[in-house]
Amino acid sequence: MAGKKKGGKWIKKAIKRPGAFKKKAKKAGMSTSAYSTKVLKKGSKASTRTKRQAALAKTLGKMRKKKRKKK
Repeated sequence: MAGKKKGGKWIKKAIKRPGAFKKKAKKAGMSTSAYSTKVLKKGSKASTRTKRQAALAKTLGKMRKKKRKKK
């Protein structure tokens, strides 16, 4: 298996509650990226879980953008 990249499974392990963050963003009337920016701002009163979900959403969003640009 020379040349084969390791990884990718960390994403499945990182997502504990699929769709939960998107549901929170929709309830707030925002997109997931806008809501994650709001949650991660200094002084946000969001729970630790929500902040972690926001950080993961930003990370996955960045990965998606990089993949799109290559086409």
